[in-house]
Amino acid sequence: MATVEECEAALADLVSRLDEVDPDKWAQHAVDRTISCHISDLGVSYASRLSRTGVAPFAPTGDPRSAQVRLTIAARDLVDLASDRLSPTKAWATGRLRIEASVLDLLRLRKVL
Repeated sequence: MATVEECEAALADLVSRLDEVDPDKWAQHAVDRTISCHISDLGVSYASRLSRTGVAPFAPTGDPRSAQVRLTIAARDLVDLASDRLSPTKAWATGRLRIEASVLDLLRLRKVL
């Protein structure tokens, strides 16, 4: 199992990689949404905000259910996802990554990523 610190570093890495997406492409498809990531085996949650200008850093939150886009993942899987040892599609297809969002939000995010 990964530690809280490793998970926080993984979330920071993911935000950094999203910041590298072409700004015009990002602005065309991204919309203002709150996003949370619940790390199931550690029992901790983080929240951020997606906007047309990028992704804000993740910060601890006590209420991940209030976000419009909600991710749930185990600590080790989050670290593997951030280091490209696990693809988001494979993680989702195998049930290792759970995503709760509207279909429209999922389609928009897919176009950006």
